[in-house]
Amino acid sequence: MGPEAMERALERAESAVAKGEGLGGTGFWKAVGAARRDSDLAKAYAPRIAAIDRRAFENGVRLRVGAGVGTALLAGVTGTGVAAIFLAGGIENRLLRSAVFLGALGALEVGSHSLAHWAVGRAMGMKFTYYFLGGPPPPRPGAKLDYGSYLLVPPVQRAAMHASGAVVTKLIPFALIPAARSLDLPAWVVYLLIALGLGQIATDVLLSTKSSDWKKVKRELKAARTWVKP
Repeated sequence: MGPEAMERALERAESAVAKGEGLGGTGFWKAVGAARRDSDLAKAYAPRIAAIDRRAFENGVRLRVGAGVGTALLAGVTGTGVAAIFLAGGIENRLLRSAVFLGALGALEVGSHSLAHWAVGRAMGMKFTYYFLGGPPPPRPGAKLDYGSYLLVPPVQRAAMHASGAVVTKLIPFALIPAARSLDLPAWVVYLLIALGLGQIATDVLLSTKSSDWKKVKRELKAARTWVKP
């Protein structure tokens, strides 16, 4: 897509979001795709694309918090999960100890995914604007990127950011197996951790490559093959 086609698509997109309409049919995402593959287009149009994308997001997503607040909340949830594992060691009742441990597992799974995206993205120069609840049921926290900063980062680094959340959440159940054993939890807790970890991997293989993080990883790795370097 050349500059003239980019201009027309972005003008249609700007008009649509100003009216509170969606971006479908404007050519906006085709323009974004072109900028993903070409650093010159990214430099020229990233701020404008970011403004359109943010306006469209704000029009469509009401349940959201700012990036700073959301990061603090998810860090708190993750920290609570870690603390709960240590606290579980002081509980004599084995069933209650198991329940606290599983609550900690849930907190780590919920808190760490988007937090990993944020940490890796920020390390690579990307910015975030909001956190929100979304995704397939049950709703889970998501991090909204600032598309301007995102497009200026090379595709391989963008792919790493998308992969980070998925990798972390798949590792957590396996990483907690030694903790479950050291806390003398019932064998079924260990089996549950293994089943959860394997189940998440299977879900990624079957679904995420088509609709979620791994789809975006594949998309960015493909963009890397045609990325026009400065």
